[in-house]
Amino acid sequence: MSHQKRVFLVDAYALIFRGYYAFIKNPRINSKGLDTSAIMGFMNSLLDVIKRERPDKLAVCFDKGGSTDRVEMFEAYKANRDETPEAIKLAVPYIMEILKAMHIPIMVKEGFEADDVIGTLSKQAEKEGYKTFMVTPDKDFAQLVSENIFMYKPRFGGGYDIWGVPEVKEKFEVERPEQVIDFLGMMGDSADNIPGLPGVGEKTAKKFLAQFGSMENLLANTDQLKGKMKEKVEAAKELGLLSKKLATIMLDVPVTFNAEDFELEQPDIEKVTSLFNELEFRNLLTNFTRTFASENTEKTVVEAVPKDNTTSPKKEIEGQFDLFAAPGAGNVSETDIAAGFKTIANTTHFYQLIDTELSRKLLIRKLMSQKSVCFDTETTGLKALEVSLVGIAFCFEKGKGYYVSFPENEEETTTILEEFRPFFESDIEKIGHNLKYDLKVLSNYNISVKGKLFDTMIAHYLINPDMRHNMDILAETYLNYQPVSITELIGKKGKNQLSMRAIPLDQQTEYAVEDADITFQLKQLFTKELESGNVMELFNNIELPLVAVLTAMEVEGINIDINFLKGLSSALTEDINRLEKSIYEEAGEEFNIASPKQLGIILFEKLALVKKPKKTKTGQYATGEDILSFLAKEHQIIRNIQEYRQYKKLLSTYVDALPNEVNKKTNRIHTEYMQAVAATGRLSSNNPNLQNIPIRTTRGREVRKAFVPRNDNYVLLAADYSQIELRIIAALSEEENMINAFKNGEDIHASTAAKVFNVPLEEVTREQRSNAKTVNFGIIYGVSAFGLSNQTNLSRSEAKELIDTYYETYPKLKAYMTSQVDFAREKGYVETVLKRRRYLKDINSRNAMVRSGAERNAVNAPIQGSAADIIKLAMIHIHQRFEKENFKSKMLLQVHDELVFDAHKDELETIKPIIKYEMENAFKMSVPLDVEIDMGQNWLEAH
Repeated sequence: MSHQKRVFLVDAYALIFRGYYAFIKNPRINSKGLDTSAIMGFMNSLLDVIKRERPDKLAVCFDKGGSTDRVEMFEAYKANRDETPEAIKLAVPYIMEILKAMHIPIMVKEGFEADDVIGTLSKQAEKEGYKTFMVTPDKDFAQLVSENIFMYKPRFGGGYDIWGVPEVKEKFEVERPEQVIDFLGMMGDSADNIPGLPGVGEKTAKKFLAQFGSMENLLANTDQLKGKMKEKVEAAKELGLLSKKLATIMLDVPVTFNAEDFELEQPDIEKVTSLFNELEFRNLLTNFTRTFASENTEKTVVEAVPKDNTTSPKKEIEGQFDLFAAPGAGNVSETDIAAGFKTIANTTHFYQLIDTELSRKLLIRKLMSQKSVCFDTETTGLKALEVSLVGIAFCFEKGKGYYVSFPENEEETTTILEEFRPFFESDIEKIGHNLKYDLKVLSNYNISVKGKLFDTMIAHYLINPDMRHNMDILAETYLNYQPVSITELIGKKGKNQLSMRAIPLDQQTEYAVEDADITFQLKQLFTKELESGNVMELFNNIELPLVAVLTAMEVEGINIDINFLKGLSSALTEDINRLEKSIYEEAGEEFNIASPKQLGIILFEKLALVKKPKKTKTGQYATGEDILSFLAKEHQIIRNIQEYRQYKKLLSTYVDALPNEVNKKTNRIHTEYMQAVAATGRLSSNNPNLQNIPIRTTRGREVRKAFVPRNDNYVLLAADYSQIELRIIAALSEEENMINAFKNGEDIHASTAAKVFNVPLEEVTREQRSNAKTVNFGIIYGVSAFGLSNQTNLSRSEAKELIDTYYETYPKLKAYMTSQVDFAREKGYVETVLKRRRYLKDINSRNAMVRSGAERNAVNAPIQGSAADIIKLAMIHIHQRFEKENFKSKMLLQVHDELVFDAHKDELETIKPIIKYEMENAFKMSVPLDVEIDMGQNWLEAH
């Protein structure tokens, strides 16, 4: 191939969508709140092609305005496609700008699709003697493949497949690539809304092509078909020919392949650098620079590195000896030190292994003279309370650090760790990334970390709540540095994954100290970012002190009655079997209830519960909870299915799963609180999740009975904020009617009902109160008339009337909600009472659905976030009081507005007023906070 020049034609939107969806679970959001996933995904692919192939000629082809000809042929062509995601719409202008700066031609023609542009250019280039590679994952392009035209197909998970004539023939089981058009025409394409022949799928299409060779030949010989297939195909002859036309890539688009214009030139480095910096593509910029750097450029880059970074390893080591000539180090010779320190040094950093008594002694002296030190533990696993310590890395200067390794013998490890107790219990600031993990690991060895903390994961969570916060991403984004990945070191999860212990000490040192070094550097950057984002106070007063509180709660854990769960498991299994039997009887046959496909056929074909059932994108009937809820009132089978699903989930998620979560050493369950996940500021519970145990169903409530006190000297105590979110919205909106109702100790739902329905308070009916309650809580989440009517017995028009009357009753509430949306439109974020920010990148979106979601968040986030901030403050104050007075009682769980304690019976009368006072006075507002306290022999009794 090398003697023949090559053209690469890139299918822009195919790679843009592919890039966007590659990051869909963890979108790349930069510090300005822009979703850059699509741009990054596309640029990664483009640079990869350039690097791998060094093409002679290159162009990127876009669609513009869809295919006019195909829509004229068939109005429904591509009509069922979803709205293009907002992030992609915003990405395209940036991508075009980058391509222009890279001097890469953009080929686009109004009224034609990129497929047609690529098809036309491919055939023109072929005539001029070029080999053409169509860069696309789209199988439709296989019809264009010839001796000189190839598909360059991105492979899932990385790399590319090249499809020439042999590959197309094998893939589609055809004699020549042009038959791919017949194949596509026969089986149709749901993505493009090409109808195809009814009842013909991939297998049948291949069979027909083997027998008849083309669509036309098949339609001319339908007498050779049998039964229903014959009827279907004969009835759809016109549809078949139309489908083939729609599937045919056009080769006569008015575009011209001019070889000179397609030359791959040197890009405008300055302009691309500026765009990448604006988008915060630090790693991509390095990749780009390397891809286009000539030998001269690379030399310049090396020479431009500052002098202190190019110090030779030997010089670095000698400088490091001086570092340890600390007061009291004694007369230590260079030979002694060289024996005590094993060093990993290169042109950018200097990392030392500390594995002798002398080296530890000198390191501790140095640590004790610092104001601020970053540390990072290396362990044998992920569950902090069940692991052994392998090593600890320390860093207090950029590019320098130390790794203390520990032996396998736990007694020896404990002895060595004792040497470091003065440092951990000192007032020196301790820096870390996800410090709670390290604090829990050290608690296994009875080491308590004191002094001020700085957690870079939590700092970044406040700076940019919607971005991911893992260290590798932060290193790439903020330091333009790609650290060694843990997967590279110990392998992927599974039985072949190595323990950190099995890794050679030099590699452990490099990996661990690099983490500490990166974290130390991030701390310097994030300190400035916290100040500029006005969240330093929130960081210092709430999020950092909370780390110690959550650590103590997680270490404490909660007791569980396994025998009770076994009994509940049996009862639930009986219930499931009973419901299964009833469902089969009502359906008239047995089927897999857990299969949405089979369930849909039973409900909407066999039982025909709905005239026009809703379908999913894949064409099967929708059987989600929203659909079932709508039908539940009228059909017993639906109610049974809902109950069946609830019981199955309870059984698998809690009843059978909780005993497996019991720690073998403590015999307690230790949930983990995620402090940097929910953008609202709420904590989330994990491994196991104890915040989602259903409370509205009888069986769900029974799960709480399994949580019991430590022993007979304790009871479980639950303290719960009463209607905290309604109190916050009343205070923030300054709505007097609501404020007065709370101040007077009225039942807020009855009070709302009395005002809305215009009846005396004592005459409010249960139904009126219930409807008012639904609106009260629904307003926070932007409930609509449709949503309200679904949740109550009200019709749509009654629900609308109730909402309108509600806003008339509480006019300041409506004004507050409007002002929040206006504030968000102007600033791009909203704030809680403690200045926690929720960034709303879609608040000015042109897509009404997307925009209205952001508007709901503009109202909801400050309320939910303020409630989260207030309970966090209460937790900090309670923890500090309990520690100061050395109570035996301990705080165990936080479930949004509720705190659960192991309360010692002798301390009950002392701690109850403390808990109530600290919760009710955590934050002062114009509306009093109210806390209800209950106790019991299990969590359900206490709730």
